[in-house]
Amino acid sequence: MSDDSAPLEQQNRSLTRRLWLFALGAFGFGFALVPAYSVLCSVTQYGDRKLLEKPSSIAVAPVLDRNVTIELISSVPTVGEWEFHPEITTVTVHPGQLAEAKFSARNLSAQPTIAQAVPSLAPGSITQFFHKTECFCFTPQSFTGGQTRELTVRFIVDPKLPRDVDRVTLAYALFTVPPQKVARQ
Repeated sequence: MSDDSAPLEQQNRSLTRRLWLFALGAFGFGFALVPAYSVLCSVTQYGDRKLLEKPSSIAVAPVLDRNVTIELISSVPTVGEWEFHPEITTVTVHPGQLAEAKFSARNLSAQPTIAQAVPSLAPGSITQFFHKTECFCFTPQSFTGGQTRELTVRFIVDPKLPRDVDRVTLAYALFTVPPQKVARQ
């Protein structure tokens, strides 16, 4: 080897070491994202985990001089075996008041099956102010073939909800739980 190739070889080794360190750092960062997201959600009270948690305790003290309209929306996959809809499309509540909404779900197949509802709220910034005390989305729902059931959600809109928010959309998507997933639960 000549003296001219020695510095180039050193530069290549140095670059290779830095690239390996970068790759290892990116790999570690990917693993750290899941716990970091959980911590961020618990600290900010924001994120999809908040929608699936049962609140520990909520004081019910209605603010009677204020109304919030809750729009209820449902959806099912385009290729599905479900009929799913809210019994009424809007509910007007006073913040701090315990409220209830009912949905109707029907298994259109002849086979027994299990469904899971996935909730979402809009605007997304109000998740910390919307507390479900009871919800059919907390656990999978078993249906016999052709069965129709009434599904209930009970909730409280926190009186601390910003004053400029007077309309909230509560949506549920209903999915069939694959048999493999049911066996693991």
